[in-house]
Amino acid sequence: MRRHFLVRRNLARLLLRLARWRAVGECPRRGVLVGAPHTSNWDWVLTMLLAWTNDVQISLLVKKEFFRGPLGPLLRATGGVPLDRESPGATIRALLEEADSDDPFLLGIAAEGTRSKVDFWKGGFYRISQQTGLPITLAFLDAPSRTVGFGPTFAVTGDVRADMDRIRAFYADKTGFKPELMTEPRLRDEG
Repeated sequence: MRRHFLVRRNLARLLLRLARWRAVGECPRRGVLVGAPHTSNWDWVLTMLLAWTNDVQISLLVKKEFFRGPLGPLLRATGGVPLDRESPGATIRALLEEADSDDPFLLGIAAEGTRSKVDFWKGGFYRISQQTGLPITLAFLDAPSRTVGFGPTFAVTGDVRADMDRIRAFYADKTGFKPELMTEPRLRDEG
C-alpha cells in the first residue's frame, strides 16, 4: 500500500513540475477544505495533484452528473463523492458520520458551487464545520503564479461576517483560470 502512495506522490510532483505549477502550504490531517477560485474543470486536476503530493485522500464533493459515463470510475477512484445538489442531505449525513472519528478526514468543497459566476458562495462548508467541529482550511489555486496549495486553517467562530472577512482577505489575491467567472467570497447568511 505504501508503494502506491509513493508512486502517486512522485507522479503528481513530476506532473506539476512539467506543467510549471508548484504546490505550497501545509496539509491538515482533518478538516473541511474550501477550494477557490473554482472557474474550470482543471481545478479538479490540480486538487488531485495537490492531494497526491501530500499523500492524502480528499473526499471531494462533485455534482452527480459528472459520475455518468466513463468519468465516473475515475472520479470515485480519486475520492470524488457524487452530490445531488437538489437533495444533498443523505450524502452530507454519510460524510458527517465518516468524519465522526479520529481518523484522517478531509472533505473538499468548491464553495462557489459552480464554475460560473454567481452572487453568493454556498454555505455548506461553514455549516459542516460548525456541526462537526472540523476546522476550515482555505485551499486555493492561483493561475497567474501557477501555485496550488493549502492556506490557513482555522476554527469557525460563529461570527459569519468576521469569518468571511478572513476568507475574503485570503482569497483577495488569488485568480482562477477564468477570472471573469470568479465569485467574491460572500454568504447569504452574512446578514
